[in-house]
Amino acid sequence: MERDENQMNIREEVRKMKRIAPVVAASSEEQRNQILDRIARTLEAHKEEIFAENRKDLERADRENVAPAIRKRLKFDEAKLADVENGLKLLITLPDPIHRATLVRELDEGLLLKRVTCPIGVIGVIFEARPDALVQISSLCIKSGNCAVLKGGRETADTNRILFSLIHAAAAEGGFPADCMIQAEQHNEIDELLDCDDCVDLLIPRGSNRFVRYIMEHTRIPVMGHADGICHIYVDRDADFDKAIPIIIDAKTQYTAACNAVETLLVNRKIAPVFLPKLAEALRKEGVQIRGTKEVTDLIGGETIREEDFREYLDLIVSVKLVDSLDEAVDHINRFGSHHTDCIITENQETADRFMDLVDSAGVYQNCSTRFADGFRYGFGAEVGISTGKLHARGPVGLDGLVTYKYKLYGHGQIVGDYASGKKQFHFKDLKGTEEDGGIH
Repeated sequence: MERDENQMNIREEVRKMKRIAPVVAASSEEQRNQILDRIARTLEAHKEEIFAENRKDLERADRENVAPAIRKRLKFDEAKLADVENGLKLLITLPDPIHRATLVRELDEGLLLKRVTCPIGVIGVIFEARPDALVQISSLCIKSGNCAVLKGGRETADTNRILFSLIHAAAAEGGFPADCMIQAEQHNEIDELLDCDDCVDLLIPRGSNRFVRYIMEHTRIPVMGHADGICHIYVDRDADFDKAIPIIIDAKTQYTAACNAVETLLVNRKIAPVFLPKLAEALRKEGVQIRGTKEVTDLIGGETIREEDFREYLDLIVSVKLVDSLDEAVDHINRFGSHHTDCIITENQETADRFMDLVDSAGVYQNCSTRFADGFRYGFGAEVGISTGKLHARGPVGLDGLVTYKYKLYGHGQIVGDYASGKKQFHFKDLKGTEEDGGIH
């Protein structure tokens, strides 16, 4: 779909998309899986062209002195290509998220009610400068039968452009309508998109706290996502130190720019004199700066700050505080956290179960890195984003988060008057049928 982006009218294009969305929603699982397979083969066949475009983005990042943590996200190489191809292959094997009957109920003889999964419709995704995100988001939308408006970060404009072109061509060749997918490239198009509440069903913004807040405050379109990624690890008095230190190092350093990297460490005061010096040594070997309350910095050094100043760093920096108990750790997390992903390190299962029940976050872990909070690592194939909300979808949002449902009622001439007068009565009988819509009539 070749377009002059400077002249593209987002509202006009999205209205076209809204009209053809039912066609995409009615597509078969076989067709959607064939398109995903076609995308994987197309990306592999054109990988050298993709890498060449990505080098342009990386060279521009060097000229503009883009921060190393951000630059790392921009790179799209053989390893990233292999990751997205594996994600596509996994996505193909996953069950069809749409056309599934999740309720089959006979209201009365000859009056059958079904609740059937269906796509949300038109989804706008505004995401950070990460080329692999474009592949993941578009493939999830295709698998779930949704139309997509895609706006990636300007830092990867060249890579995004060729990836979108290849993916869109594969979808069109696979029989999807040409207007099933749009790439927005101009910054002003974001504001235009925010005004399309009559034809966009959902917005998913990914990026900084400030950016996500801006989206939430400037649109009437439902927004799904999260503004912060302030993830915690609480090291309990019954922690295994040999487990705790590698977990914390991985959660902080494996990918510091990710929203699921740990930002705050809470350590039980009883183990602090022994544990903290060992942890501080390990963190500093990895180049991690320590910021903590005065009690912490008196023990291991570092910059002294108040707990109110603990925040999301997305860098090799971590905040540290001592607590007396599990309850104090939980209170801190629920008060200062972002309800994203939080972990306890302990060998006491009763303590772990209490932590996981009380912490009000989308992901609660025991004895493992917060970096596992990811759609691919959850077996979703990929993720369109992470939601810290409690309505519809929570945590890494895969296929299930991109579908809703509708009710289908099959009758044989029944009228409500008969039931209101008492002539007929409902008997509400749940039936067992196939997962596929249409399995019972």
